[in-house]
Amino acid sequence: MIPSVLQNFLFPPAPSLFVTTKLMIDISLLTCAGYMESTGRHMQYSKFLNQGLTKKESEMKFSSRTGMLLFYTPAFLVGMSSFVVFPEQDFRFVLLATALTVHFLKRVLEVLFLHKYSGSVGLESAIVVTLSYTLSTVTMLYAQYLSEDFPNPSVDLKYVGVGLFLTGIIGNFYHHYLLANLRKEGDKEYKIPQGGLFDLVICPHYLFEILGYVGISCISQTVYASVFTLGTMFYLMGRSHATREWYLSKFGDKFPKEVKAFIPYVF
Repeated sequence: MIPSVLQNFLFPPAPSLFVTTKLMIDISLLTCAGYMESTGRHMQYSKFLNQGLTKKESEMKFSSRTGMLLFYTPAFLVGMSSFVVFPEQDFRFVLLATALTVHFLKRVLEVLFLHKYSGSVGLESAIVVTLSYTLSTVTMLYAQYLSEDFPNPSVDLKYVGVGLFLTGIIGNFYHHYLLANLRKEGDKEYKIPQGGLFDLVICPHYLFEILGYVGISCISQTVYASVFTLGTMFYLMGRSHATREWYLSKFGDKFPKEVKAFIPYVF
């Protein structure tokens, strides 16, 4: 059961052992992963490759471009396939499937045409992240499908969700664009990001990613989507804290101390 006040905003929990189990796994693992990031035990990709864990010399590694394509492409394909697997669904389902498909299509296009790379991705991290994105997308869509016979929540948030999703995806892209333009072609050195909300937080792209997921949760209004968004927020807060500490260690007094990790002026 969900608290009575939330019943105005959420569908009843999906009547599925799979969805319930996945919900409990996600909130536990994402929260744990966020804590591990904040304490220096990092997922092995980007600037944190071989940091915080025992270095695995024999572990297979992918180029960052290949690794990130592995991260996002299966989830994009799941989103696309949902229009065939679940035909003739209601407007809310179509909005959710569209938002998830656009979210991961944007990621794939950024990997191919925007991002500049300087590292690699460990096989273990590639598997974990790929499964997380893919299975969460499957579960979110399935939970929405199971909710079709329930009455809609009394407070309809789907159009608010569309606005938040678009704001999140545009803000995320803009700050990825700023990050990409920090480096000239062939340059692999890290620099202190500037412009946009980088003057206030070191990870505004994470902040807008969460805003996008909040939008997806409002479109969906299922318990699973809301819990997954909460877990993702915990993880990205831990990752952003670790990122700020990394910049402080690398750039020392050159890094502006007033720049927070994730939330302007707060954290």
